[in-house]
Amino acid sequence: MTRRTRALRVVLLVLFGIFFLLPIYASALFSLRRPGGGHSMAAWTAIVSDDQLYPAVLVSLGLAFVSVVLMLLLLVPTMIWVRLRAPWARRLVEFLCLLPLTIPALVIVVGLKGVYAWVTYFLGFIGLGESALALTFIYVVLTLPYAYRALDTSLSAIDLQTLAEAARSLGAGWTATITRVVVPNIWSGMLSASFIAIAVVLGEYTIASLMGYQNLQVVIVLLGKTDGPTSVAASLATILLGFVLLLVLSLATRGRRRHVVGGAVR
Repeated sequence: MTRRTRALRVVLLVLFGIFFLLPIYASALFSLRRPGGGHSMAAWTAIVSDDQLYPAVLVSLGLAFVSVVLMLLLLVPTMIWVRLRAPWARRLVEFLCLLPLTIPALVIVVGLKGVYAWVTYFLGFIGLGESALALTFIYVVLTLPYAYRALDTSLSAIDLQTLAEAARSLGAGWTATITRVVVPNIWSGMLSASFIAIAVVLGEYTIASLMGYQNLQVVIVLLGKTDGPTSVAASLATILLGFVLLLVLSLATRGRRRHVVGGAVR
């Protein structure tokens, strides 16, 4: 790498850093502003003390957790089975998983409104009919395109057929083959899919608003009409959580890659 190329890279990194960090810095200053002058952490402490915001945070975290679990339970066995037993269905599964990217949120809500009347009816038997957790099924559909790409990349990087045949020849059942052989080899892809799904769920506003549920983003918008600093502080907290998740993903993937390389060298 020449000195000129290195200098250009540094300049571009600085410009991109200013472009992305300056609005975050301005938002942080706004969230710390006190009406009478000076600065205060009241807006940040309100995230866990506000009667509307704190329950919305718990609801969104619950939605993210349940959506990730259901998404992995749906996609991982399906993609493994398709690659091993039904390669002809691979394009069909890919098409179905990527389809939500091409459908606007308004159309999804209109199409699922009638279906969700039955979903909320059945969930009402366990006390979740009126809860925003009923959005889990829609969010699983929304996260399919991003999760599929992450898992597909990890599965393409391993010799799945050989691993499955070796495990089966040693007496492992299909459950043991998936959980003990395949999953450890695609763990980085599962982490990527999970963190991307969490970011999508925590940032989703349109569907929750149109369906009449209150998640974190809906409450942030409502709160912004009466308490701007707290609304901005909650938005920044969501951004920081996404950044931390991506950082954890990067460190976990790098540590696993070093472990695998080190084991191969030994």
